[in-house]
Amino acid sequence: MELLNIKIIRFEKILFTTGLISILPLLANAQSEKKFIRQGNREYQKNRYSDSEISYRRAIDKNKSAPDAVFNVGDALYKQKKFEDAGKQFIENNNMNEKKEKKAAALFNLGNANLMARKLEESIDAYKKSLLLNSSNMEAKYNLAYAQDLLKQEQQQQQNKEKQDQNKDQNKNQEDKKNQKQDNNQQQNNNQEQKKQNQQQQQSISKEDAERLLKALANDEEKVQEKVKLAKAAKSKERTLKNW
Repeated sequence: MELLNIKIIRFEKILFTTGLISILPLLANAQSEKKFIRQGNREYQKNRYSDSEISYRRAIDKNKSAPDAVFNVGDALYKQKKFEDAGKQFIENNNMNEKKEKKAAALFNLGNANLMARKLEESIDAYKKSLLLNSSNMEAKYNLAYAQDLLKQEQQQQQNKEKQDQNKDQNKNQEDKKNQKQDNNQQQNNNQEQKKQNQQQQQSISKEDAERLLKALANDEEKVQEKVKLAKAAKSKERTLKNW
């Protein structure tokens, strides 16, 4: 689905009044306003949108309550891709107008501006309000469906991203637990190996210690043998005395 081209609406409005002297300033302002709007329209048709914006704003300077000039400023801003600024103009124009067809046009263009600014929910709301005032606007119906489809796609993409992020976090947690378990096992193995080495060191004696131990045992053996000899000599002497 593709967005339909915007139907740009530019208004020219001439106010006719009765009377003579008291309305001369009003007539002068109306003529100036009309002049700048027509100038802006000519520039707009030549794709000189920045110049047309200036002319429309000059019309507003002449008549602060010129809703058509406000609307046209929005169109010129839209063509310059200043979508959010254009939307503000269409909102102002909608508030200034009381006629249903003009309010519907402002809301329709507001929907288009919001859509181009990727403000999808605001765009959908503007299209719906425009259709409440003018249900026969097929472009508004089409663009409403288009905006709704875009919003649905964005929501689905967001859900998929959140799901992917969640799976990524779960996988990371599982990997962290696995690494922690491996670290714990390695630490246990290291502790057991260290304990085994300590036990081996405690059980093993150096060569010098072994020699000292053997020497001590030899000395003890000599002492024992000496005691045995002395004991035997004493017994022999004792038997000799008894025989006498």
